[in-house]
Amino acid sequence: MRTKFYLPFIALALIATSCNSKKEATKESGIRLANLDQTINPRNDFYQYACGGWMKANPLTDEYSSFGSFDQLAENNRTQIKGLIEELAKQQSQPGSITQKIGDLYNIAMDSAKLNADGVAPIKEYLDKLAAIKDRNGLSQEIATMHRDGFGPFFGLYVGADDMNSSMNMAQLYQGGLSLGEREYYLDDDDHTKEIRTKFEEHVGKMFQLAGFTAEEAQKAAKNVMTVETRLAEASKSAVELRDPYANYNKITVAQLKKEVPSIDWDAYFTTIGLKDLQEVNVGQMDEIKTVADLLKKEDLDVLKAYLQWNVINTASSYLSDNFVAQNFDFYGRTLSGTKEMQPRWKRAVSAVNGVLGEAVGQMYSEKYFPAAAKERMIKLVGNLQKALGERIQGLEWMSEETKAKALEKLAAFHVKVGYPDKWRDYSNLEIKNDSYWANIIRSNHFDHDKMIAKAGKPVDKDEWLMTPQTVNAYYNPTTNEICFPAAILQYPFFDMNADDACNYGAIGVVIGHEMTHGFDDQGRQYDKDGNLKDWWTPEDAKNFKERAQVLVDYFGNIEVLPGLKANGELTLGENIADHGGLQVSFLALQKAMAENPLGKDEHGFTPEQRFFLSYANVWADNTRDEQIRLQTKSDPHSLGRWRVNAALPHISMWYDAFGVKEGDALYLPVEKRASIW
Repeated sequence: MRTKFYLPFIALALIATSCNSKKEATKESGIRLANLDQTINPRNDFYQYACGGWMKANPLTDEYSSFGSFDQLAENNRTQIKGLIEELAKQQSQPGSITQKIGDLYNIAMDSAKLNADGVAPIKEYLDKLAAIKDRNGLSQEIATMHRDGFGPFFGLYVGADDMNSSMNMAQLYQGGLSLGEREYYLDDDDHTKEIRTKFEEHVGKMFQLAGFTAEEAQKAAKNVMTVETRLAEASKSAVELRDPYANYNKITVAQLKKEVPSIDWDAYFTTIGLKDLQEVNVGQMDEIKTVADLLKKEDLDVLKAYLQWNVINTASSYLSDNFVAQNFDFYGRTLSGTKEMQPRWKRAVSAVNGVLGEAVGQMYSEKYFPAAAKERMIKLVGNLQKALGERIQGLEWMSEETKAKALEKLAAFHVKVGYPDKWRDYSNLEIKNDSYWANIIRSNHFDHDKMIAKAGKPVDKDEWLMTPQTVNAYYNPTTNEICFPAAILQYPFFDMNADDACNYGAIGVVIGHEMTHGFDDQGRQYDKDGNLKDWWTPEDAKNFKERAQVLVDYFGNIEVLPGLKANGELTLGENIADHGGLQVSFLALQKAMAENPLGKDEHGFTPEQRFFLSYANVWADNTRDEQIRLQTKSDPHSLGRWRVNAALPHISMWYDAFGVKEGDALYLPVEKRASIW
């Protein structure tokens, strides 16, 4: 689904994949010379030096717009999960059992003959229902129905922790409704963005024709979609503005909402969506909601109906016949990100099963591929990193003792999750049956929606996981003050049971430190130890922090990622702070570990310090198409892999010492221009 939820956690990156830890106890250095390009001077281009060999050995295939270490793991993970799923898909399982649901959904996704025979039929009734709308009276109820069904017209709703009372869940409205995701795609005036808009409108028209509309009807519908989405974009906040938690917190009573936005029938909306008698709600972006109300009141009804129909076509397209899937890929894959060839059907089917039955698959995956020893070692690493971050906080010369005490309290209160949940999700009430692929997705959307809605007004479950175990990623959630490391990230190049501490502290150690630092980045620092949005800083300390963070904003904002295109230092600030802190915290933890268990040069002649930084760089090895670089620069809060190395390390004094970087080298940055925060 493309619905955009502003979930309150901050992830390392957004890629799902797996783990495959070795079982031998022998420790190795962990450095693979084949990954390096030793013809390059590391002091001039450390990324190319550390990753050039890997990049040459892993050229982009047509299936990818970007291929990196994450994707390499993803290939391994899909193969492992495919093996687990296909075993279930071959057998006759008890109806209603989890094995039946996993196996049948996979078989349905793989049944190209039925999908192509069905064509547009699975959504035809829905489109006809929207076409039959005669007046505006039922629009609010219809939008609510569509939200529960998994579509995202106009705006969104989710239930999550109240930022000001983090132990309790509340309903939250947020801006949405943009097929292109970011408002800039509708508003920017550069040639590339204008071309994207033109091709998007053409794409919408083609999709309407596939759904049975005439060429003339489809062209008109596409223009109507652009009319609505442009209006929404004009009223929406930018990705940078959405990073300010106070500016996006507006808790009001439903009575106040009715008074401020009377053109939406809120009683009908909330009742239909399952929140009858709701008393209060957080309206994150009120201007956008008011624009929606204005559209519903004044815009031509045919324009609104075309927009609603587009939401159905667009969201369902991946689960329909091959012509819908191909056209959807042609725009979102080929045009927007530069991918030349879509994934084979089995990969898409595995992803669908992961999306619908993620924890059930994760339970099988964890049992087979996640050794207990990995969890034990990871928990020890987390403890070591917590101690190191505590020491760095205590040693900060720019922070007062008063703020340090509160920072240390927050650090000590971190809730740590490793591997997989203690309690698995119950899928008993989710029905998977052989009617249509899309019908199963709708039932899954209802299942997920109803679970979410049931949380409203109830205590936050701090043991709930926001990622599945088979996801190679990690996250920090400020409202629960938790750090989470799913099982799948605990493998090379992040974590290697065979590698020595220098390798593991440079990779998974920095990941741990990265997530911990998110608790103290420009967003996370605004939440206290209990997860409440609350200012615990002295004014002087807050001022010092902002001044020091601005160094990273300015530095990254001046990077030219493509000719004429600069990185967004404000959008990527949180992730850049987390990388900056993670590197320093993990390096200190390594030094403390080596005080007890000294390490020397490895068989290649690299010192432990050099191995630390090489391992860090290898995590971000990647080849990326220009289209994907443009897409990420406009929308992704993570810096590109190259700059998570070549722009992050010049601010780390220990890297200069490890590789003898000095004035005159291309990556050298004078001490007074380096960031110094955590």
